[in-house]
Amino acid sequence: MIKVEAVWMAVQPLDMRCGTEAALARVVTVFGAARPHHAYLFANRRANRMKVLVHDGIGVWLAARRLNSGKFAWPKDVSGTLTLSRPQFDALVLGLPWQRIGEAGVITLL
Repeated sequence: MIKVEAVWMAVQPLDMRCGTEAALARVVTVFGAARPHHAYLFANRRANRMKVLVHDGIGVWLAARRLNSGKFAWPKDVSGTLTLSRPQFDALVLGLPWQRIGEAGVITLL
């Protein structure tokens, strides 16, 4: 399995046609660098598709996820980047409202 120590979310949309090199270039542009064992998340404009780029210390992995219905809870009124905890990431990839998940999976907002 790939070790991930930190999860970063880019708020601005990414063209889902881009491949690994273009996604890596976007990570460097938005986050300053692709750090080992960090995951970088991007969504398209409609937020129904997501790409995750992970640097494993040797190379990079690029994964894509598409929801059959609905969309990911992607922030629109925030600029820049966000960091997510593992429980928040797990909720996000399922299409759940990850913003409601606090530390250790405690729900803090209804």
